[in-house]
Amino acid sequence: MTMTLAERLVTIGMVILGTVTTRFLPFLLFPPSRPTPQYIRYLGKVLPSAALGFLVVYCFKNVSLLTGNHGIPELTATAVVIALHLWKRQMLLSIAGGTVVYMLLVQYVF
Repeated sequence: MTMTLAERLVTIGMVILGTVTTRFLPFLLFPPSRPTPQYIRYLGKVLPSAALGFLVVYCFKNVSLLTGNHGIPELTATAVVIALHLWKRQMLLSIAGGTVVYMLLVQYVF
């Protein structure tokens, strides 16, 4: 199924509108001249941890400790992520290292 030229242009326009809106709306709602509301500061403190918690739950939701590879690739990759982060404190290095270890384990070991 292909899109017509008009559908492509509308799609591109909507993507641009969505991107511009999400980039500029916070600056319009919370200008630098006014103090940031307390609930926004609270969300800034708790949402990163909550998002990380959701990701951990999502990553381990289908792991069965009683069947298959018993979650060894997932737990090993998690340990690598934690170790790399404690060692280097580089988020992208930790994520990339854990991903590489997990993929190597799943593709070649298990």
